[in-house]
Amino acid sequence: MNYTKYEKARLIGARALQISMGAPFLVKLDQAALEAINYSPIKLARIEFEKGVLPIFVKRD
Repeated sequence: MNYTKYEKARLIGARALQISMGAPFLVKLDQAALEAINYSPIKLARIEFEKGVLPIFVKRD
């Protein structure tokens, strides 16, 4: 599905908030990869978005 830049920002932001509040990661990353992105919830959410594993959907009317 193609998302607008606003939908993409909302999805990544919402997932980053979940991650920062302690939600488990939906992708497997080793310690070196986590250190490379400095444990950033936004970067983790972006990786999940790019792999298509976000548990969040957009409903369009």
